[in-house]
Amino acid sequence: MKALLARAYGPLEDLEIAEVPRPEPGAGQLLVRVEAAAVNPVDVALVTGVMRDELPVAHPFVPGVDVSGVVEAVGPGVGGFSLGDAVIAWNGVPSGAFAEYALVRADGSAVVRPAGLDARHGAALPTGALTAAALLDEAAPRPGVTVLVVGATGGLGGYAVQLAKQAGATVIATGRNGDRDYLTGLGADGVIDYRTEDVAERVRHWAPEGADVVLDVAQAGPALAASAAAAKPGGLVVSPLGGPPEFDRDVRAVYTGTTTPAGRLAGLAAQAADGTLRVEIGAEYPFAEARQALLDFRTRHVRGKVVVTF
Repeated sequence: MKALLARAYGPLEDLEIAEVPRPEPGAGQLLVRVEAAAVNPVDVALVTGVMRDELPVAHPFVPGVDVSGVVEAVGPGVGGFSLGDAVIAWNGVPSGAFAEYALVRADGSAVVRPAGLDARHGAALPTGALTAAALLDEAAPRPGVTVLVVGATGGLGGYAVQLAKQAGATVIATGRNGDRDYLTGLGADGVIDYRTEDVAERVRHWAPEGADVVLDVAQAGPALAASAAAAKPGGLVVSPLGGPPEFDRDVRAVYTGTTTPAGRLAGLAAQAADGTLRVEIGAEYPFAEARQALLDFRTRHVRGKVVVTF
């Protein structure tokens, strides 16, 4: 089979499409014929080795954590899936989605794709929506709470805006001026142009003391201090990217990542299928251009997800 391959840690330019053996599913695994896969920041990190100490991978390595396709084989001990089932899955660090066939775990990270959700939009769902839901577990949005989403136009940020609004929170989103209609369409009550406006100052137009919660899905490390400045005293900053354990003001920090509690991906997929959760695809590439998809993802401003189709 053909796969997008990294033979060692290095630049994205070194990725190549090459022939590799088709894997066989082991216990608790499914073999999926891939129809679509989505690009995520972790793919870039795993290929380049930026996170090699925290998340090492074995080479040759096939990136891609979001899988959408059809079950071709079922491993021992697997229940709830049959040959021919259309599925979506979050594959985590083992990755493998940018290939004609991929192994996925047959647990809460894989579900049968509901009718009404096509392969492309199914691929664009798992990492972004699951991570947004995990962030909101910490944020606890509800009526009367103001949530600022920093990085709202990306795939993860767009899901965070929608899920926070569904929970009844007042949602403020950062983006570019041209993104205002898009973000209000997702449910944002207000939009801040981070390029021309002071985010912390503008938040106080809606929340005079500052936001109760800041979900920052764009910045990491010391840069999170700017998000802490937009939170009210006693407020909370939640990020999937990591940062300082504390700030120089009365604001707490919580760092979390993608989780797959039982039933969550199935619930998100059902929402995507019935239209109550919008899945935005900002760019689409054929598998032959998968390397270019990762290169463009790193350098271009794209609303929603970048998807590779097979």
